[in-house]
Amino acid sequence: QVQLVESGGGLVQAGNSLRLSCAASGRTFSSYAMGWFRQAPGKERAIVAGISRSGGSTYYADSVKGRFTISRDNAKNTLYLQMNSLKPEDTAVYYCAAEQTKDYSRVTTRLDGMDYWGKGTLVTVSS
Repeated sequence: QVQLVESGGGLVQAGNSLRLSCAASGRTFSSYAMGWFRQAPGKERAIVAGISRSGGSTYYADSVKGRFTISRDNAKNTLYLQMNSLKPEDTAVYYCAAEQTKDYSRVTTRLDGMDYWGKGTLVTVSS
């Protein structure tokens, strides 16, 4: 089992950057494929980015390609999301999630594929 705690959210002006972190408990962080999801007001939760156990494979939603970067540090049990050139439409609660998998290259993008979720961190982008 793993517990996930997000941090780094806040209020930022459009065009600026934020870096989200997701700290994972336990000693098996490297056993999980990880993902960032977000849920905007009145909308369903959706994938933002995913990363494999090794970090060698990644996925990005079209809306964030070229602006966001997902990464992980397995030695520090931490997942990151670097968000640049933020837009008002990026406003949402951001969640990190984990899927336990034996496949080092697997990237999970489905909500129902994730085994564990954090409680989320709010990102607000003003225009």
